[in-house]
Amino acid sequence: MALDTTIFPYEAPEKDLYELGEIPPMGFVPKLMYAWAIRRERHGEPETAMQLEVVDMPTLDSNEVLVLVMAAGINYNGVWASLGTPISPFDGHGKPFHIAGSDASGIVWAVGDKVKRWNVGDEVVIHCNQDDGDDEHCNGGDPMYSESQRIWGYETPDGSFAQFTNVQAQQLMPRPKHLTWEESACYTLTLATAYRMLFGHEPHDLKPGQNVLVWGASGGLGSYAIQLINTAGANAIGVISDETKRDFVMELGAKGVINRKDFNCWGQLPTVGTPEYNEWFKEARKFGKAIWDITGKGVNVDMVFEHPGESTFPVSTFVCKKGGMVVICAGTTGYNLTFDVRYMWMHQKRLQGSHFAHLKQANAANNLMVERRLDPCMSEVFAWDDLRAAHMKMLRNEHKPGNMSVLVQAPKTGLRTLEDALEARR
Repeated sequence: MALDTTIFPYEAPEKDLYELGEIPPMGFVPKLMYAWAIRRERHGEPETAMQLEVVDMPTLDSNEVLVLVMAAGINYNGVWASLGTPISPFDGHGKPFHIAGSDASGIVWAVGDKVKRWNVGDEVVIHCNQDDGDDEHCNGGDPMYSESQRIWGYETPDGSFAQFTNVQAQQLMPRPKHLTWEESACYTLTLATAYRMLFGHEPHDLKPGQNVLVWGASGGLGSYAIQLINTAGANAIGVISDETKRDFVMELGAKGVINRKDFNCWGQLPTVGTPEYNEWFKEARKFGKAIWDITGKGVNVDMVFEHPGESTFPVSTFVCKKGGMVVICAGTTGYNLTFDVRYMWMHQKRLQGSHFAHLKQANAANNLMVERRLDPCMSEVFAWDDLRAAHMKMLRNEHKPGNMSVLVQAPKTGLRTLEDALEARR
């Protein structure tokens, strides 16, 4: 249903193009907008792939909503879209340019004629799953299994790094009013992904008292995983690669933290039975002992929260308990995964792929943020002109712990309403 919205009256001219931070009259849709665009011939690092362009306003379909973007989240989808890996977004949507960005906070600016739940002026956050809604998976099943499932801002051409974005009405969720525009923009993709990984794969959905190993515990995914695990009454064991991040992870609620730099069992698994494998095995057991120092002797983790992939997967499948689950949503260190399958079949462990979340899961996660049960863990906010630099920091793993966002129509940080933004422009 639509939110109760009181639209603050203000005067603004009608123009074909507005500068960044200029707010058009409520509901007025200009012909053009500014956007950071990627083109196929520019595929490469974000600093060259993304270029500021003036583009046509997207056309609104009957079930779509146009959102004035106040702030947008920075995540790895923008890096992948720039590089064109693991696939080029142009191979999917076939459009001449691509606007990345899969997280946003903003204001509903126009609605299609079949949209009933949202009104112009509603303040929203956007989750990034789209589907056509016309198959059995979308009607009684899991929409994430639909052949039409796609990620907005990566598999669609019209993401959040623009003044306006077109999304399906089912992508909208209420914005937490206690957060700023930039805080609201930074969390949905990583939070909803973490929520499905932990709670979306029965019978291995997280239960109180269980133990979960969380790779990349100080990053966007890891920081939400730890908070969700803690909220569920379970125990998070966070893995870091830098001692400066230990306190951050512990303050999020982790039961313990392990620095992976203290061990030498990373990368693809050596051939079983070789001296190299024997050395790897000793280090992997040493890592397992570090887990026991936190969970108790002989207590292996019920679940491994995986996303680095190639560098960590052999260890993940080894330290998971009998009958436990390794759930993976990415391969940020590589896609060629190796493991000793004897420990998989003999100990009856489950390997589970996980990909973002459907609306019910995303909304359940968002409600925890609305209810102030979670911290958005926003680490850095960038100006619009620094969007490429933010992605370069992520590509080089130089970003701070937590989540990043970029200001779009919000003229400065710390604003929580449209009225704040209008006042800041005066």
